[in-house]
Formats: sequence, C-alpha cells, structure tokens
Amino acid sequence: MSGGGNTAYGRKPFERSKAHFTDRITADGRDGRPVAAGRYRLVVSRACPWASRAVISRRLLGLEDALSMAIADPIQDDRSWRFTLDPDGRDPVLGIRFLSEAYDRRETDYPGGVSVPAIVDVPSGALVTNDYERITLDLATEWTALHRDGAPDLYPKALRDEIDGVMADVHADVNNGVYRAGFATGQEEYEEACARLFRRLELLTERLAGQRYLVGDTITEADIRLFTTLVRFDAVYHGHFKCNRWKLTENQVLWAYARDLYQTPGFGDTVDFDHIKRHYYRVHSGINPTGIVPLGPDLSGWPAPHGRERLGGRPFGDGTPPGPVPAAEEVPARGRP
Repeated sequence: MSGGGNTAYGRKPFERSKAHFTDRITADGRDGRPVAAGRYRLVVSRACPWASRAVISRRLLGLEDALSMAIADPIQDDRSWRFTLDPDGRDPVLGIRFLSEAYDRRETDYPGGVSVPAIVDVPSGALVTNDYERITLDLATEWTALHRDGAPDLYPKALRDEIDGVMADVHADVNNGVYRAGFATGQEEYEEACARLFRRLELLTERLAGQRYLVGDTITEADIRLFTTLVRFDAVYHGHFKCNRWKLTENQVLWAYARDLYQTPGFGDTVDFDHIKRHYYRVHSGINPTGIVPLGPDLSGWPAPHGRERLGGRPFGDGTPPGPVPAAEEVPARGRP
C-alpha cells in the first residue's frame, strides 16, 4: 500500500492509522533529535502521495545537501519497500535492502506496516519518524538554519490557523477520501466517500476560482498536500479507485491550478508518472488482480499554458525558485509527460 501511515482494508471501512514513530527532529533537539546536516536520510517512494509531500518540501526549501534522499522501488513485496533501484539492491548510504530493516533497528518485531515517508538516523541506521503529517511541517519550521537562500515560507505563522483548517478538510475528504472510495467494500461506503470527495473538490473549485493559491498569495503547505492528490487523480484515482464522476481535466479551475503548480520548479520536476501508475495498478492486487497497468490517460497536457498568472500571487513570496534538480534525482524520461 502507499505509505503515510499503516492502512487497513477488508470488511471494515478503510482506515489510515496514525504514525507509530513520532520523534521530531527539531532545531533545539528537545526530542533528542537535533537538526544536523548529513545526519538523517529521507526515504521516499515517488509513487506515494504522502511521501511526495516531503520530496516537494525538501526541494522547495533547498535541503538536498543537508538531508539526503533514498528513492524506493515503486513495487513493494511482503518484505516492504525495496531499494532495487540502487546498485546491488542496497541503499548506498544505509546499506540496507528493505526499509523494514531500519524499522527493525528501531523496534524489533514492530507489528505495524512499513510506510514512507520515513526519516532514518544514518549513524545508527534506525528509523527516527514515519509521521507523515509532521515531517513536512518540521522541514519548514525547524530546519530553517539549513534552508537555501531564498527558500519560501511554506507555513507562515500568521496564516497557520487557516492553513490547518484547509488541510484538515482536504485530508479528510480528498487525500484520504480517494482511498476510502478505492478500498470500499460496500456500495454505501463507496458512494459516501465518493460524494464527500467530489463535494470537497467543488468547494475547492469555488475557492480557487478567484485566488491563485489555497491560503494567501503564495504557495504553502496546503497547496503541496492538495497537489499530490490532484496530480495522481486522472492517472490512477479516476479509474483504479473509481473516483470517476469527472476527470481533473474536465474541471477548468482545478486542472489549471494543478498545471500551475506542476510547472512551478519543485513540483512537476519531482513527479514520476511511471512510478505512480506501476505502484497503484500492480501493488493493489485486491482491486486490480491482473496487475495490468493501463496505457492511458494522455498526460501530454500537463505542460500546457494554465493562465493562472492573471490571478496575481507570488509563488515563492519574497523568495526565489529552487535551482536545477540534482542529476541523481532527475525523473527519468519515461516518468514525464
């Protein structure tokens, strides 16, 4: 299953568990985990929307040199996320084949699922946190000493209450809503989740019709969290999860908003549609038992003009765009539109 907490589906309604390991990495080290360049490694899957939040935040904030990143194979097996994209099938920094090894070094016989994003302590090789809700907020607020010059403020203090409210609604009805629809095992459960999802998307459409970003006039954490679901919507959620009342491309406002973000440095240059499609269609065997990955949809429209500049806004506020993607982290051509 996609990361971001343990997931469970079957006869009960879909639930997303809270993160089990919630140690925080802070500027003052109050949890015993001080921010330090080179000490930690972020483990992600480009397929997972919850992990993609951390990938985008790390890039926007310019933390590539301070916080190294491991990219897992989009196809898991029963031993968890694999490092088969690396030479000899081992992460070159942690020296492990499976993310579960870092979990085991933290807690032997941990009964929960192995999820991404995860931050691992490099010296000990043990997991620090898999708290997908907190990781990106701490990158924005606790890692400031290591931010690049010109890094944007993704969680401005004056707007936090509003950002938190928007994110809570988006999480319940959109980020998690697509999963509640996709893993539903009863008609009523599915219809309720799908109705909530599209009602929230309609409310977001109204909100974004007159403003470029969700809160304020710059990109914030709220935009990152909505984007990682929208960018997967037509590619997997519309068909695979039966979220098919309409496609993203059929909603003029949300489609333009998503393209605007996709074309913003730090967003689209982290998206790998090949990983996304292969993960969902091959891993979720209960939904797609044949494991066939569809050829569509047509993704060529993502780089098309969006026209959202007319709404004003300053993507990075008083900051600047991030620089080029590090060569080792570039998305392969087959993962781009």
